[in-house]
Amino acid sequence: MIIQNITTSISRSIIDTVGKTPMVKLNNIEKTDHFNLFGKLEVANPAGSIKDRTALFIIQKAMEEGKVKKGDTVIESSSGNMAVGLAQACLHYGLHLIVVVDPKLNSHTEKILKTYGVRIEKVTKPKDNGGYLGARLEKVQQLLNTIPNSFWSNQYGNQNNPLTHHQTMTEIMDALHGKLDYLFVATSTCGTLMGCADFIVENNLDTKIIAVDAVGSVLFGGPPLKRLIPGHGAGVPSQFLDTDKIYDQIYVDDVDCARGCWNLLEKEAILCGGSSGGMISAVQKYSKNIEAESNCALFLCDRGERYLDTIYNTKWLMKELPESKNAFTPLCGW
Repeated sequence: MIIQNITTSISRSIIDTVGKTPMVKLNNIEKTDHFNLFGKLEVANPAGSIKDRTALFIIQKAMEEGKVKKGDTVIESSSGNMAVGLAQACLHYGLHLIVVVDPKLNSHTEKILKTYGVRIEKVTKPKDNGGYLGARLEKVQQLLNTIPNSFWSNQYGNQNNPLTHHQTMTEIMDALHGKLDYLFVATSTCGTLMGCADFIVENNLDTKIIAVDAVGSVLFGGPPLKRLIPGHGAGVPSQFLDTDKIYDQIYVDDVDCARGCWNLLEKEAILCGGSSGGMISAVQKYSKNIEAESNCALFLCDRGERYLDTIYNTKWLMKELPESKNAFTPLCGW
């Protein structure tokens, strides 16, 4: 028997495993097969999403700058992934965490947060101008005014959010040896989107960045509409978005997100969340615009286990998104 000599490194702590996620070639998604498609496997982060990067970077910078210290309270508005990323980072650094959520928070994520010891504050009514996000942000301000030694991590306006993804882009460009023609990025706070866009501009890259927004999101001036898939799109304008740095944009709806998730699972055996599915559908919609032999990449943002009661539940799909039945067939059938 031949035993290979394999050298592995040992991380000093769980937070040292954040980032440096794998790139995966998606061989079976796009039937036209005239370009290469790669997924940045952010599900490999220890708390399960790309927001692990953002949460950790924001907390580390805040501690370095003396804005927060051990024993203080961090407050954030989040539909799920940022909250879980913060839960991990705050627990590691000895910080308390309060997250403000709305009814779209899925039960799996809620259980995760409670297990981490997070205090959950839930708003139940959307604001007329601003929706649930506006209501959550209003609640954050109320908590900041009443809780001593509290700090708002502010994923919506903290410049360390987009700065996080200069490292993410470095990893992508290194993996593809500097050749990336198209990058598809889902919108939310637009931190990931603009962090990648800023990196592209600052390094004079030829990469075209495509923003994937949700139908019903107001980010690019569309009317606010009801959306069921959390963490994708926004009910208020982004403080980061600079459309001059975006090559193009494409909209996907909730059915597109669900169809993309099931397509990714069936074709690549990868179980991901709603925004990842949205980007898969966006690539398929946009494929006719992509030149032959192009290298295209997207983010596989979070784990699909958090969507087992929704996107991966046929009863939920039939009740909340009945048009899904004519759009795709889940692996398990209807």
